Parts: sequence; C-alpha cells; structure tokens
Amino acid sequence: MIMRISFTLISLLLAFQVSAGVVTKNITYKAGDTEMKGMLAFDNTTMAKRPGVLVIHEWWGHNDYARKRAKMLAQLGYVALAVDMYGGGKTAAHPDDAGKFANAVGGNPELAKQRYDAALKTLKQQLNVDGDKIAAIGYCFGGGILLNMARMGTDINGVVSFHGSLATKNPAKKGDIVTRIRVFNGEADPFVKPEHIKAFEEEMKAAGADYKLVNYPGAKHSFTSKEATAKGKKFGLPLEYNALADKDSWLQTQAFFKEIFGETETGATPK
Repeated sequence: MIMRISFTLISLLLAFQVSAGVVTKNITYKAGDTEMKGMLAFDNTTMAKRPGVLVIHEWWGHNDYARKRAKMLAQLGYVALAVDMYGGGKTAAHPDDAGKFANAVGGNPELAKQRYDAALKTLKQQLNVDGDKIAAIGYCFGGGILLNMARMGTDINGVVSFHGSLATKNPAKKGDIVTRIRVFNGEADPFVKPEHIKAFEEEMKAAGADYKLVNYPGAKHSFTSKEATAKGKKFGLPLEYNALADKDSWLQTQAFFKEIFGETETGATPK
C-alpha cells in the first residue's frame, strides 16, 4: 500500500510541475482533425475563477519561451494557456523551418482562426477560468496572428502584440474590431517598416478600434526574448534582446490587464 501511494505521488508530480504555487500542466486538444499540444499554467492555491490569457508563440513554435511567459502570467494570478499553433507541439531550430511553419498557418487565415478558436475554447472550458474575462498575448508570429484575429472580430477583453507584424492584406473596416489592442514594437525592427506603422494606425483609426502602439527607440526584433541576441548572431538575423523595452512592455501589459479585468493587484516584472 505504501509503495502504491508513493508511485501515485510521483506520477502526480510528473504531471503537475509545481514551483512557488504555480502549477503547469501539459494539455492536448483538437483543432479540426489536428492534435494540438499546449500547456496550462496557474496558481493552485485557489480554485476560484480568474481571468484567462492565451499565449501565442513566436515563429519558433511552442517552445520554452512561450511556456515561460505563461508561468509569469500564472504568477500574476491568471490562468494562462501556452498555445500550439503548428500542431503536435512542434518547434523549429532553424529559421528556414520556422518560416515554413509560420507561413503554413499565418498564410491561411481560416486555418489560423480554427486553431486560435480551439485554443480559446479550451481555455474557457477550464473550471478555474472566468470565461467573461479573457485576453491574449502574442510574440512575433503570435503577435501578428492576434492582430489578425482582432481584425476578424475575436470577442475577448484585449490582445497584446509584442514585436509582431502589422501589415495585412485584409484591413479591418469600421466596426470589425471589438477587442482592445496594445502593440509593442521595436523602432529598429527592419521587419516592421515605418509605412507598416502608418498603415496600421490609419487602419485602426478608420475601424474605430481602441488601440495603443508603443515604438521603442533602438529596439530590434524579438526584444523581449533573452535568447534573441544569440539566435540573431547565429543566423545573421536582426534579433536582439532589449531589457528596457522588455521590462516596460511587460509593466504596461500588466497595467492593461488590470484595466480590462478591473483589478488592482500588483504584479511581477521580468527576471
């Protein structure tokens, strides 16, 4: 009997990784016929319903960085779902593969929406999530996906794009956007050109969207990721971590969430 209990405890610890009250749980869900592999993160000291936040990964896929951000959100009191947009939880180690994965989903609006909707439904189904209080954050590829979901009328409290693409072939029309939008961009990011910013702001104003765009001087692409600088050097890409832009964008995101969710608690900053 003692041996059985021990094995049960070990199994539970393997299924739920606990760190300072934050629990992470791998979760499988379906988008059409495709199996998606995400990760839930939440504080297990209470099962009271709380706001939920989707975390959509960079073009590298559902990796440790997306999971790290989900854990940071859990530390702030939210239930976070690190989303899988590629299927099978796959990731890319080389920009060529990352580009193929990202284009296959990002270049297919219907597929992207199907996978986004499946993740949103999964998050709302969690017993400790308040389905009326939902937000989403996305990085690079994920930020662009979220802005497109906003253009397609996703009805959640707010979306936040970190160094995501702004250009679109299908700009929103007046009344299309019902969620609030925050965009954090690096002014020195060559992937987001001044004309993209100008067109985006004109689009948001014409659509009557509640939006804010912050452009960080000197910040390059992927400025929130501490792994960005090494990857940039390795692959000859304009990627670079920027501590000031990372910290400020995260603090502004926390303030945004308090506003849209009606909260007053203080939150953590990047470590």
